[in-house]
Amino acid sequence: MKSSLVILYHREPYDEVIEDGRVHYREKKSPNGIVPTLKSFFSGVQQGTWIAWKQISSKQQATFEERIVVEDGGNYNVRRIPLTADQVKHFYHITSKESFWPILHSFPWHFTYETADWENFKTINRLFAEAACEEAADDALIWVHDYNLWLVPKYIRELKPNAKIAFFHHTPFPSVDIFNILPWREAIIDSLLCCDICGFHIPRYSENFVNVAKSLRPVEIVKKEAVPDHLTSVGTALAEPEMTTQIRYKGQLVHVDAFPVGTNPQQIFSVLRRSETEERLAKIRQELGDRKLIISAGRVDYVKGTRETLEAYGRLLERRPDLHSKIILLVTSVTPAAGMRVYKTAQSQIEQLVGKINGRFAKLDWTPILLFTQPVPFNDLMAYYKAADICWTTPLRDGLNLVAKEYIVAQEKGGGALVLSEFVGAAVELPDAIQTNPYSIDRMDEAIDQAIAMSPEERKARMEKMYDVVTRYDVQCWADHLFELFQSLDNKTPKKEEVLTTV
Repeated sequence: MKSSLVILYHREPYDEVIEDGRVHYREKKSPNGIVPTLKSFFSGVQQGTWIAWKQISSKQQATFEERIVVEDGGNYNVRRIPLTADQVKHFYHITSKESFWPILHSFPWHFTYETADWENFKTINRLFAEAACEEAADDALIWVHDYNLWLVPKYIRELKPNAKIAFFHHTPFPSVDIFNILPWREAIIDSLLCCDICGFHIPRYSENFVNVAKSLRPVEIVKKEAVPDHLTSVGTALAEPEMTTQIRYKGQLVHVDAFPVGTNPQQIFSVLRRSETEERLAKIRQELGDRKLIISAGRVDYVKGTRETLEAYGRLLERRPDLHSKIILLVTSVTPAAGMRVYKTAQSQIEQLVGKINGRFAKLDWTPILLFTQPVPFNDLMAYYKAADICWTTPLRDGLNLVAKEYIVAQEKGGGALVLSEFVGAAVELPDAIQTNPYSIDRMDEAIDQAIAMSPEERKARMEKMYDVVTRYDVQCWADHLFELFQSLDNKTPKKEEVLTTV
């Protein structure tokens, strides 16, 4: 049976575990992020397909299973694109992470051209497109995700001219002068202009995309609108007063959308109510005693601002000896996968800073920083969020930052404080956070001082406002928005209730 919903994402939606010589496909140990959100879209389809790549060896080719049946809450199969280790290295570890990633996050000095393998990137994108066309019914929604698959829409349009194609960009989309550093800019934009819908988290990113398209092609602006009511339109670093919602190029009408992905409050509430989570939370609070907990969650990446956060914490302890033994910073900075050479320097800096600060300030009964370098189970992470007095998430750039939203939900209108970078997509939804500029030493110091000194009444008032926003504009709201937009394209598109029932 052909699929009515085909999702293309570079990651597989499960953990592959070998036990007793057999392969098992299980729920991810650390499910925070976009994967569980996307998986949930299959819950209401008659048949769906998730397409991802899978690294295999030459020995595995003969017995490789292209399709995997998954039974974890949705009727869908996983179609896997077999790639060699060399293909993965050049597609993901080098071309995506060393050429595209720094440009997307406005770090052009990290950009490398010489090692990029554009031909390999094109080949893999074509394989994804061919698989999508094989799996999709004539009236299917083919939903492509993120920059790794930039060229897929163009290849799909060539193979299946009447296909309905949506693309969602999970990273920031940079300004014209930054994006156009990419030597392959025309091919990327030509592909995105083949979409029926091109979605982004916030209007600033969608406007950047439109401006890039205008700089490279004679694009017609068809429609502009005010930004959605729940997004800040002026006064913050990423604010936009209006947004382009339709453009046309070579007869293709592209709906340009900006609507941030939400988190899943019900999932978080469910986790918090589990007995093992409650026990973990009680133990955390017992171990903390009267000490205040600050949490900074993320992974090793120069865009995540972990080094800047650690430096600010070191300055805090230096100027505030009264806080010694009274405060703990818990940092989750997950070690990158093997082969991610671009992050070696960032990882080394983080580990050295933690060692330096702990070495200077630690006492027998107090370690100022606890550093976790392995993935934290979701149950434990939610318990830490619930216990934390402050969430300090200040990336230099981030497409959205679900950490901030998950922390707000886990607090359940409690008295926590959120210190948030101005340069993450979520900042336009959360003006009641303590917003800061991670590029400024003074602003970072002022923000953490404000969070520590803030009265319980002000903390609660701010948190209640943010909680109302995050729980209202959750992942279900994002899903409803997307499918309503797609349904408006033509009456052949499956109705929302036929495609999505619950998230």
